[in-house]
Amino acid sequence: MTPKRSFEDLVAEAMAAPVEGWDFSWLDGRATEERPSWGYQRLMSRRLANVSAALDIHTGGGEVLAGVEKFPPTMAATESWPPNAALASRRLHPRGVVVIETRDEPPLPFADEAFDLVISRHPIAVWWTEIARLLRSGGTYFAQHPGPATVSELITQIVGPQPQLWALYEPAAQRAQAESAGMQIVDMRMERLRAEFYDIGAVIYFLRKLIWTVPDFTAKPYYVRLRELHEQIEANGSFVTHPTRVLVEARKP
Repeated sequence: MTPKRSFEDLVAEAMAAPVEGWDFSWLDGRATEERPSWGYQRLMSRRLANVSAALDIHTGGGEVLAGVEKFPPTMAATESWPPNAALASRRLHPRGVVVIETRDEPPLPFADEAFDLVISRHPIAVWWTEIARLLRSGGTYFAQHPGPATVSELITQIVGPQPQLWALYEPAAQRAQAESAGMQIVDMRMERLRAEFYDIGAVIYFLRKLIWTVPDFTAKPYYVRLRELHEQIEANGSFVTHPTRVLVEARKP
C-alpha cells in the first residue's frame, strides 16, 4: 500500500510544478473535470474554416488553437503572460499564425475592423468595446467564458463567497455588456459541470493555472484553509466542486 503523502510535500510539489500553457496532464489521476456538451474547439474550427481573417484573444500556450485543422489566410493570436506567449509562438508560428505578446488590457495592436472572427476560450476579462472595434460589420465573436459562481464551493473554502464577482459572469450581465458595446447576442448558453480533486496538490495546481479563480494565488496566505481542505480530502477521499461555462456567439451589426 502506498503511504499517504504529507500536506507539506503535496504543497511543495504543486507550487513547484510549471503552469504555463493549457496542458492539464499534471492532474491525471489526481483530478477530473467534466467538459461542456457543446464541444467548443469543434465549433470554433468550423467557423475558422469559413472566414478570411481571425484573432484568438488570450490564446494561452496555443493548445486549443493548434487543434484546428484549417486556418484562415490571416490568423493572429494574442497572449499577455510571457511564458505562455513564448510557448504559443513555438507551437503556432510553424503553421503561419502570428502570435503577439500584449498587455493584459486593451487596446490590442490591430486596426479597426481587421477581423471577420474574434475567438477566445476562458478569457480573464471580456473587452466588448475592443472586440466590437476589431470586428468588421457582420463579424462574429465566438467564445467560451467562465460562468457565474464557477467552482464556488472551492472558492468559498479558500477565500469565502464572492457574490459581487460571480454576478459579473451571469449570462444576463454578459448580454448587457455585449449590447452596450453595440454587439448582438446570437447564442448564449450555460452549463454547470462537475470537478473532483483527490489531493490538495491538485487543488493548488488548479488554482495556480486558472488565474481568474483566486487572483494572484499562492499557497502561503491560504495555508490554514488549504490544510483544512487537505484534511477534508483525506477524510472523504475527494473534494467536489462545480465549474460553470458560458458559450457565447455575438455579432457586430
